[in-house]
This record gives sequence, C-alpha cells and structure tokens, in this order.
Amino acid sequence: MFEGAKGPGAAAIMDGSGLRVAVVHARWNTSLITPLVEGAKKKLMEGGVKESNIVVQSVPGSWELPVACQRLFAASQVQASSAPSGDLLGELGRSTTLIPGGPPSTASAGPFDSIIAIGVLIKGDTVHFEHIAESVSRGLMRIQLDFGVPVIFGLLTVLNEDQAKKRAGLTPDGHNHGEDWGSAAVEMGAKRKLWAAGIIG
Repeated sequence: MFEGAKGPGAAAIMDGSGLRVAVVHARWNTSLITPLVEGAKKKLMEGGVKESNIVVQSVPGSWELPVACQRLFAASQVQASSAPSGDLLGELGRSTTLIPGGPPSTASAGPFDSIIAIGVLIKGDTVHFEHIAESVSRGLMRIQLDFGVPVIFGLLTVLNEDQAKKRAGLTPDGHNHGEDWGSAAVEMGAKRKLWAAGIIG
C-alpha cells in the first residue's frame, strides 16, 4: 500500500470471496490503462474476489465510462433476476440457454457489488480536458447515488504524461493507483452487502 501523505490509509480487512466486481476501462491511453487494470485485478484477487467474478469491459474513451457502468450494472441485475434459483417451480419459464458472448457458466450471475471505472485524461491545449473530466466525474457519482452501488473513481486527471506514468506505477518513484482502486472495490462491495443486510459494524 502507498505509504506517502496521500492515499486511502489503512482499512479493515474485508472478505471479497462473495463479491462480483466489474472493471470498466477506457482504451484511450492504453499503455497507461493496462497496468492500472492489472493492478486493480491483482488487489481484487488478493482481497478474495474470484477471478470468475471479475468482469472486465472496455469502452473507447473516458467519456463513455458513465453509460457503460450504468448499463452494466442494470444488466447484472437482469442476470440476477433470471439466474436459476435452485427452486424447481421457480425455474418454470426461465431460459437456461447461454447467451452467445455472455459470461461463462462458472461465473456468478448476481448483481455487481462494486464497479471500478478506469480512464486516463491528460490535459492538452484546449478546454476539452476540463469538459470531459467534470462530466465523467459527475456521471460516475450519479450512478453510485442512483443505483446504490459503489463506483470506484479510477479516472486519472493529470497535466502531463509523466504524471500519468507515475500514477500507473511505471516510474521508479511511482505507485500503481489501480491497486488502491481494487482494494477500495473490495472494501466498499463488502460494506454494501453488510449495509443491505442492516448490519452496521
């Protein structure tokens, strides 16, 4: 864990073994995105999340992150409501046919417990950067509040490529912030489950 003045600080160890997490990332600035996604996945699995319960999806750029997170969460709710329940009478009328390109049968079909949205925005010579950063930030927050699912803010908004490389852990003095996002997704996903059960611990 990052030991500097910045960072989330120490948190209680949470059990992620029952969690299903989505990682939604932009493809813009792929050389920076890839290590961030890998760092997030590493910490998710270290937190107990099964690899089959980590769903990774990509979108063209950061602008598309909010709608992708919103619709993926909605799709996971549909999966949860149509998943086999183990009740023979409850199975009536439900299709057990796998959707082409859908999740493998070993994966969970429950709603996502948390979502990590990952993108990299590097300031250029126009106001494009400011418009995208603010709009995406507001969109991701809205998804959290509207759907009640934690959306981990993995949007790097940096002034130059060197700052981005440092935050992707690609420099000797850098730190991969994807790892922090993975840990946060486990913590918030586990807390969401407790809160949903009326447990305040």
